[in-house]
Amino acid sequence: MGFEVAEAIAQEYGAALVRRSHGVVGSAMIGNHEVHLLLPQTFMNESGLAVAEFVRYNPVQYPAGLIVIHDELDLEPGVVRVKVGGGLAGHNGLKSIVHHIHTQNFVRIRVGIGRPVGRPSVVDYVLQRPRPEDRTELDAAVQRGVCAVRDVIEVGPERAMTEYNRRVG
Repeated sequence: MGFEVAEAIAQEYGAALVRRSHGVVGSAMIGNHEVHLLLPQTFMNESGLAVAEFVRYNPVQYPAGLIVIHDELDLEPGVVRVKVGGGLAGHNGLKSIVHHIHTQNFVRIRVGIGRPVGRPSVVDYVLQRPRPEDRTELDAAVQRGVCAVRDVIEVGPERAMTEYNRRVG
């Protein structure tokens, strides 16, 4: 889901995405702010390698300078929430990022995918294509994710959290 939101940001704001070392990168203007996008091309549980390399060459101020967009099992499909810091909830991509940049103090745009129905492996569930019945909610969540990123950048993480975390969807 994070890639879908990042790709939608690139499309909406005119960022050309190109391959670099551990990721696909691009830049765009959101309001008066230059924004750099990264889509890590490592395995998800090693995405911290790409993020660490990226912030080494694109210094950021924490927390608002780094926004990580990721799927969230503990949210229903389509729900979008904004968070600064906090626990990692077993998310291996987040664990890798924290391990490599040595801080949990960054903004997270959490896009709900829900838990798997029945007893399939969580890993298989996260890596497979979404269920067709969830696609409508997830497509809407991609657009809400784009708006959440824009709001974090333009009005700050605290106001964005107030807005997105009180919503039903």
